[in-house]
Order: sequence, then C-alpha cells, then structure tokens
Amino acid sequence: MRHTLPIAPQFYVTAQQPCPYLEGRQERKLFTSLQGDDAQRLNDKLSHQGFRRSQNVLYRPSCTECTACLSARIDVQKFELSKSQKRVINRNKTLKREVNSPWATEDQYELFRKYLGARHARGGMADMDVFEFAAMIEETPIRTRVAEYTLGQDLIAVSLTDLIDDGLSMVYSFYDPSYTKSSIGTYLILDHIALAKEADIPYVYLGYWVPGSPKMGYKARFSGLEIYLNKTWTPLGDPGSFSADLHPLNSEPIAEQVASIALPDSKPVGP
Repeated sequence: MRHTLPIAPQFYVTAQQPCPYLEGRQERKLFTSLQGDDAQRLNDKLSHQGFRRSQNVLYRPSCTECTACLSARIDVQKFELSKSQKRVINRNKTLKREVNSPWATEDQYELFRKYLGARHARGGMADMDVFEFAAMIEETPIRTRVAEYTLGQDLIAVSLTDLIDDGLSMVYSFYDPSYTKSSIGTYLILDHIALAKEADIPYVYLGYWVPGSPKMGYKARFSGLEIYLNKTWTPLGDPGSFSADLHPLNSEPIAEQVASIALPDSKPVGP
C-alpha cells in the first residue's frame, strides 16, 4: 500500500487593523490557504478548532492584546426554542426557503448592497463590487450551498452555508433591512437549526461570539451554545461571566499557535 506524503499547509498572520467588533482594539488573523484535493478535510478539521472560511482562506483571530473573540456553535440536540424565538418563527412563517449551489445573482447583489448600506456602511465589505461579491459566493473548494428566502417574487434574505462533517457552518448572511423588526437574522439561524435537526446534523456553527460587542451579543440568546475555549468546545454557561478586557498574556506566540493545530491525517492511495 502506498501512502501520500501530505504537503502541510502554511500559516501566516495578517497585519494589524482596526477591530470591527470592539472599538479601539486592533485585530490580527492567523490564516492558511484552502485548496487542492484535501480542501474539504482541512476545512472540517480546522473548523473544529475555531477556524472560519472566507472564499479560499481559513482564518481565526490571533490578536496580540485581546482574546475576546470566541468561536461559537449550537449543539442542535440541546437547543430549545424560547418563547421569543417561537414568535420570530411565527413572524417569518410566510418566507419560502430554496437551497441552491453557490451561484451569485444580480438580485443577491442588490440585496447585499441594501443590507450593507443599512447595517455595515463603514465595514470592510462596504466597497465590494459585483465581481468581488460573486467571488465571495462562488469561490469555494468545499461543499457549499446558498439558501435564499423569498416572499412572493421578492428576495428577502440569503445565507451562504458550508457543509462540514459534523455541522452546518453559516459563513455569511444578509437580508432586507426593512425586515429587521421581524428579527430575520435570528430567523435564519433558527431555520438552519431546523435543517440540521431534520438531517440529524449535530451542530450549527455561527462564527464568533464577542462579549461586549453589540453586533455579536445576540448569539448568546441561543440555548445549547458552545464556545471554543482553551482548545476545546465547552457550553457557554453564563454569558455575564465573560469579559472583553485586554489579556495580552493569554496570547501564545505564533509558532506555538501553529504547532498546536491538528491537521488531517494522510490517507492511503492506490493498491
């Protein structure tokens, strides 16, 4: 039996830039390229360790003075609807969901621009043109789907979602800002939980929960939430017990961070 000698992925760090979640902070990311025949296995393995995908890149925070960003996922079997979440489902019950291959459309881009203008006008995506948007949707070397939510002929919301070995990973979602009062963002997560339950999928990955960030605080309202802390997934517990204070001594050197990352095992090929 012959065995491949896998080419280990190379990891890099970005330059520091203003944090989009906590004012006055600087963010830095550890990242690697996602490509080749092993892309799906690498994405699965690193997603289990707090990494997120953006097109052909996997990344996670590696900030020099802050460890506030915590990867979050919902344990589907432990999730229970709250009364307010039941009302959210009822308010959005007229929406129709259709799941397709990752293909960008003009309607999606128009909705995306409307969403950014209302919610993230000064964010890093504010200047994204239609070609960059198409790349965000379509450039994926792994199993990815686009869920579109419509009301009649109108596109109301879109969720770009990856399929990993133990869950659904919500990469990016956007929606018509006029539906904000319907808690459409919460509804998209609830609908993904329902999809996962139907398919007997254990987890729904939500990206990062950041204590003290108004943009990210809503994730703590979902029961069954787990966070990736000290190299393991653990129930969130009391959100109030977490602080966004600076903890520079908690940040390992980059070399140690990379050395502790578990990579996919090599697999035999041929007879």
